[in-house]
Amino acid sequence: MRPTRLLVAAATLVALTACSSGGGGGGVDGAPGGSGVRDPYFPKAGNGGYDVGHYDLVLDYDPDAERLTGTATITARATQDLSAFNLDLKGLDVRKVTVEGRDARFNRAGQELTVRPPDELNEGEMFRVRVRYSGEPETVTDPDDSEEGWLPTDDGAVGLGEPTGSMAWFPGNHHPSDKATYDLAMTVPEGYGVVSNGQPAGETTDGGRTTFRWHTGEPMASHAVTVAVGDWRISRSATEDGLPVYTAVDPEQAGASRAVLARIPAIMKWEQATFGPYPFSSTGAIVDRPDDAGYALETQTRPYFPGAPDTETLVHELAHQWYGDSVTPKTWRDMWLNEGFATYAEWLWSEDHGGDTAQETFDALYDGDYFDDAAANEAVWAFPPGKPSDAAHISDLPVYQRGAMVLHRIRQTVGDDAFHALLRDWAAAHRHGNADTDDFTAFVEKSAPGEDFTEIWEDWLFGDGKPERP
Repeated sequence: MRPTRLLVAAATLVALTACSSGGGGGGVDGAPGGSGVRDPYFPKAGNGGYDVGHYDLVLDYDPDAERLTGTATITARATQDLSAFNLDLKGLDVRKVTVEGRDARFNRAGQELTVRPPDELNEGEMFRVRVRYSGEPETVTDPDDSEEGWLPTDDGAVGLGEPTGSMAWFPGNHHPSDKATYDLAMTVPEGYGVVSNGQPAGETTDGGRTTFRWHTGEPMASHAVTVAVGDWRISRSATEDGLPVYTAVDPEQAGASRAVLARIPAIMKWEQATFGPYPFSSTGAIVDRPDDAGYALETQTRPYFPGAPDTETLVHELAHQWYGDSVTPKTWRDMWLNEGFATYAEWLWSEDHGGDTAQETFDALYDGDYFDDAAANEAVWAFPPGKPSDAAHISDLPVYQRGAMVLHRIRQTVGDDAFHALLRDWAAAHRHGNADTDDFTAFVEKSAPGEDFTEIWEDWLFGDGKPERP
């Protein structure tokens, strides 16, 4: 720990001692958990000292007042002796914090909610922290100027989290390296609907308000959590192997999206044949109005779309269920492992369904003929996919298109059969876990020990500029 970190920790303890927002506690021997995990692009995201196992979110939302009231119960395990720990929470007013049912002192500083439990938490100890909060949740502007967090809509609201927006509506350890299971219950005025991840777990109406419950039993990164409030047309069906399909569509988009959403079972069948067994217990989609958000997002089990998607976009976001949601990056530097794989899924779908082959798509990108706009074709080479220039560019074209080109170069090197086995084996090896670029390059090299990948890693994955044509 550097001296500056010691000074920060000391200042935090002073602030906690002075805080009068909780009760009790004797002396402690542990140290405060870190206020971030030092992500290369979002260093304050996440927190050190504990690992979350489960979130239980009980929420109440008033769309007219745009006011959210919540109680978050977080079950976690201490990974060190803890005298204090942090939760990420942006905005909102915290009313009370308890640890193991006892009042805890807390302090706010920016997005950090620092909690001092009444007694030290020992390394390995399971503990439960409960946070009661309320207020008008914020819309967060990313470094790339896109909006996330809590987005009010004409008929409700939607919570979108990638990369850091989920902290705008519930406290937690908001970094992809800490995944957990979830239960969510949201109460809204009768007539509104609520859609979230996982599987519906019942709804009840009392006194003109309806509570919708959702359960996610597989690990999920907080940026992949969503909750969408609005007027929905709900469809429930199943794939031919019995996987539940749950779609929620804004009535204005029902006609435009009907045909493409009907393809979900066929897409899922193809993706399971291509990527291996589906990692979750349900699938589906949320289709909102085009102006409600500026992008589609791979929210776990139920991708979000602003308006009816085309088939390629649906293939892309469903492929993320394997690459991004099940195999989740360790840091935001590893975004190409999400977007390169999902983009290559589009190439493979086209190849298998009478469109351009992956080689033809690769060649068009290399020759600068892929996009109608010359600047977009040039932007593919702006930086290497394995090392985006900064936080504002982790979702730029090199991460998507050049990331897919890296995968195609691997395919060219090992051959079709070995490459398709690699796609399935990579998803299986890190199912419900986290992985980074070093994990992937080592995995590829181990899978094909007789091949030399030096040129691919040095020129295509990490090299500046346009590599020589292979």
